[in-house]
Amino acid sequence: MSTPSFRHISLLITTTLLALSLLTNRVYAQQETPRPKDFHGVWVSTVSNIDFPSKPGRSAQEMRLEIDQWLDLFQTLRFNAVFLQVRPMGDAYYPSKIYPWSQFLSGKQGQAPDENFDPLKYWIEQAHARGIQLHAWINPYRVTIGKRSLDSLADSNPAKLHPEWTFFHNDRYYLNPGIPEVRKLVVDGIIEIVENYDVDGIHIDDYFYPERKIDEDANTFQEYGKDFDNIEDWRRNNVDLFIQETKRAIDQTNKDVLWSVSPAGIWANKSSHPLGSDTRGNQCYFDLYADVYTWIKNEWIDAVIPQIYWEIGYKIADFDVLLKWWSDVVKDVDVKLYVGMAAYRLDPKSTKEAWQTPENFKRQLELLDSLEQPDGQVFFTAHSFKNKTMAYELLKQYSEEHNWKKPEDK
Repeated sequence: MSTPSFRHISLLITTTLLALSLLTNRVYAQQETPRPKDFHGVWVSTVSNIDFPSKPGRSAQEMRLEIDQWLDLFQTLRFNAVFLQVRPMGDAYYPSKIYPWSQFLSGKQGQAPDENFDPLKYWIEQAHARGIQLHAWINPYRVTIGKRSLDSLADSNPAKLHPEWTFFHNDRYYLNPGIPEVRKLVVDGIIEIVENYDVDGIHIDDYFYPERKIDEDANTFQEYGKDFDNIEDWRRNNVDLFIQETKRAIDQTNKDVLWSVSPAGIWANKSSHPLGSDTRGNQCYFDLYADVYTWIKNEWIDAVIPQIYWEIGYKIADFDVLLKWWSDVVKDVDVKLYVGMAAYRLDPKSTKEAWQTPENFKRQLELLDSLEQPDGQVFFTAHSFKNKTMAYELLKQYSEEHNWKKPEDK
């Protein structure tokens, strides 16, 4: 075999370096290119008839028409997931053996809607027919809004059957998260949905304890909190247990159902907790006793949808700062991050300049798309897009320009 010439060696070195360069650039590009943002959801609020139905007492046919119109709108905007509030306050938008029919359907809690119409079933059927996911959104602890007594509830309401499971705070009744029977009740209600409906997910928002300054559960702490030095840690543990018990029950029933939580946008401020964000707002860790950071790190939830409802540049709670903080939290765990976005704040008459035009909101969407970690977003709330509002026009244009995949009829 002949000895390679200097020219051959030089060519070999050049070729090798070029190959290494291309490989390095390819790896770098893979690291820097954001993953596709393929999840685009919307919350449909039913409490106080915010979104659906438009008012109590609608006929079954009128409700079907409303549902079809909503889903056609979502399809136009290329939304592929709906978070439907099916238990706004100790009641149900489906026939339940645990909770009474919602007052927002018929006008009276416990009274079935026209034709015993099952809104949840119809929403699921029609959403899936359009290629859209349906997530059942529940409020686990709220019992009343306004100045209503337990006597005003349907006789079958668990809070009326077990008033000892409740506490009264700021003119509202709540189920007490510190009572084991309450946690079992809520989890049983969730599994009733999972077993009887083809839902894509179970979802709760940021209603845990109502606020930091409560004392109505002092007796419950005396009974159940003996292993804790203070009531604050005990409360957080109660919510932790509910989150874990729900995850376990859903996985045992149907592992394909996504278990998601939408906490307030700030877990904790850095000034209050070393792991917190560079913000100065209300904190779900301290104010609502919701330790979402721990839930994520332990993978007790499948997805987190923080409500980052502030503009870019807001000094107290900057959207940019919070988006990057949440993205960092989920980086090394198997928990999806979808960003809760405040479409409802877009209004030409807003008192805040940042929300009078679509520019800041568009920048939020672009920032989300520029990052590696978020998998998409969920918009609050559905009526923000009705009648071709500013939010509608922005999202229609943005989703088309950025090639969001349009849900297709099946």
